[in-house]
Amino acid sequence: MSFIKFLFTKTFLKHLLLAVGLLVALCFLYLFWLSYYTNHGQKIEVPNLAKLSLVEVDDRLEELDLRRKLIDSSSYNPEYPPRSVIEQDPAAGKFVKENRQIYIKLNPSGYGEIQVPNLTNKTRRQAEPTLKALGFKVGEITYRPHIATDMVLELRYKGAKIEAGKSLMKTSVIDLVLGDKSLLNREEPAAQDTPEEDATDN
Repeated sequence: MSFIKFLFTKTFLKHLLLAVGLLVALCFLYLFWLSYYTNHGQKIEVPNLAKLSLVEVDDRLEELDLRRKLIDSSSYNPEYPPRSVIEQDPAAGKFVKENRQIYIKLNPSGYGEIQVPNLTNKTRRQAEPTLKALGFKVGEITYRPHIATDMVLELRYKGAKIEAGKSLMKTSVIDLVLGDKSLLNREEPAAQDTPEEDATDN
């Protein structure tokens, strides 16, 4: 029997139909498995994790079959509680699949410390912008007699003198003690002598 005639026999056609049917069944099984493996059509809305602690985040994500991964902390933001979520990715309201990993950043526990610069013998015009640029706040301004008006004589923090190089938290309030030449010209009123009474013998 020639090969061409064999192609038209019942035996070949029967095996061909079985092969096609098996192929179709395998395709359906693969698509079903792929849909199950990738959670096709499943949508989980990402919750808003802002200002939540890590414990609260874990509880919230566990309920939704989501995971979290902590990445580097962001800069301190006083509007958020310390060690709470300040950023997240994907953002709240986005839809993700089951077991998706949510990346979060935590708010540091406080501002970082900054070294106090050496501003002694600098002018007030130089000192104030320098302190503000570093993140400090300028507090009370007081004056002392000195030949150079508005020259920085001391820096003080909470009433105590501070030296250059000391580390303080960002946003700390630093007071300035400045010189004032006009105070040198003020003379204290001389004390009046009390007239002495002469003791006389009568």
